[in-house]
Amino acid sequence: MIETVIHTIFNAIVPLSIPVIAGAFLVYFQNLNIKPILTVVLYFLTPGLIFDTILKADIYFREVLDTVLYSSLYILLMWFVALLISKLFKLPAPESAGLTLMSTFTNSVNYGLPLILLTFGQVGLEKAAVYVILQTILVNTIGVFFAARSHFSAKDAFISIFKLPAVYAVLLVLPFKMFNWDLPNGFEIGFEMVAMSYSPIVLCVLGAQMMRVTRTKLEKHVQTTYYLGLIIRTFIAPIVAFLALFILNIDGILASVFFILSCMPVAVNAAILAEKFDASPLAVSKAIFWTTLASFIVLPICIVIIS
Repeated sequence: MIETVIHTIFNAIVPLSIPVIAGAFLVYFQNLNIKPILTVVLYFLTPGLIFDTILKADIYFREVLDTVLYSSLYILLMWFVALLISKLFKLPAPESAGLTLMSTFTNSVNYGLPLILLTFGQVGLEKAAVYVILQTILVNTIGVFFAARSHFSAKDAFISIFKLPAVYAVLLVLPFKMFNWDLPNGFEIGFEMVAMSYSPIVLCVLGAQMMRVTRTKLEKHVQTTYYLGLIIRTFIAPIVAFLALFILNIDGILASVFFILSCMPVAVNAAILAEKFDASPLAVSKAIFWTTLASFIVLPICIVIIS
């Protein structure tokens, strides 16, 4: 148990912490404005990452089907949990949207993939790739809907999905996968460069947001939203993940990968969407920070349980 925690920290957490610390320093010493960076992430880096990841992934129909079914069921269940708790605590619309983002999406790309590789090796990483691709697509489509619902009607929130280029990146890359087309080498290198720049920039934004949270006193309803998100992601999410796996009768290493990725901290992209659509961004950023710290203890326990 202790050895797993040490390996997780030094092989996954330490490398990811460098751009996070850089972002915090930039806010503290240079008063960094992250709004323009968020625009770059949403309209350039994210679609580039999606295009490059789908283009290079080895995708098998059965695993895709299991991944789609599990991801859809898990998100629906977590959405229901967030809506129910929002009603019980009478949260305002922006805080309800922020709680939904905290509950439904996890940091499966920047944190999850290194952890899966460390725990399950290359076989686990290959199975996680499909989940991560789908998660990236969902957080930039359904996630936009969740975030935009805080200020728009359901129809307008749905339209907001198509105002961001992530969905078009999926449509653009599908013919290349379906017909085995080769992308010209220059374009392939270019998309790879964009994809490689995604993680450090997004993590830098996360560090900047967390520094802002530490320097800002949260209002009572925002503080309540943060605590509820922390409880849902840390304690309720593993139970919901087990339930979804049981309902769909998924087992083996695929189930283990799904379970671990579902127990990850709040997704970094959630903070970006919360900032973009004013869905309680301070509560979401603070939840990312503390769920990440809590994961040092929670994830090793989850790994032992699922193993």
